[in-house]
Amino acid sequence: MTDYDAFAQEYDAKARNSPQNTQYDRPALLEMLGDIAGACVLDAGCGSGLYAEELLRRGAEVIAIDGSRRLLDIARDRLGDQVKWRHHDLSEPLEWLPDRSVDHVLMALVIHYLEDPVPTLREIHRVLRDNGTVVLSTHHPASDWRRLGGSYFTDEMYEETWTTGWMMKYRRRPLQTIRLFDFERGGALT
Repeated sequence: MTDYDAFAQEYDAKARNSPQNTQYDRPALLEMLGDIAGACVLDAGCGSGLYAEELLRRGAEVIAIDGSRRLLDIARDRLGDQVKWRHHDLSEPLEWLPDRSVDHVLMALVIHYLEDPVPTLREIHRVLRDNGTVVLSTHHPASDWRRLGGSYFTDEMYEETWTTGWMMKYRRRPLQTIRLFDFERGGALT
């Protein structure tokens, strides 16, 4: 998994200001969540708390988790104790959350960091209340293909250093092979 601790401040500044985040991803995902006033929302992969801030503003109770301690520190500095913060690697079980304890789960630009998202999505299913929603986003794999070459259909964990100097590790795979969780049947789809 990518070590965001190494560049947490720089990542926060980029996420706060980049058009992809401010004009596309955040507005779209928040709109998909709909009215969340009074709901409990799990912000899975919360980063520096930018989504958590908006979730609070919309009246949600927020549980926010991230694998980066430095990003969590930035988020805590931004929002204080209004959010239930937890350092947690999403590839590990959510043992500390009871069954059916959250109304909604937000996974913004995080699923592509998981080598196998199915165990994580099974855990999310376990903690999600009946009729709850999962809203997630990922980067489009065509950008990897155009930049890295090879085949669009490549499916592999990939490491690269971005022009920012950040070492990134993520899953490169076509959209049609991203494994999603079928909540109705409790199984993985390919």
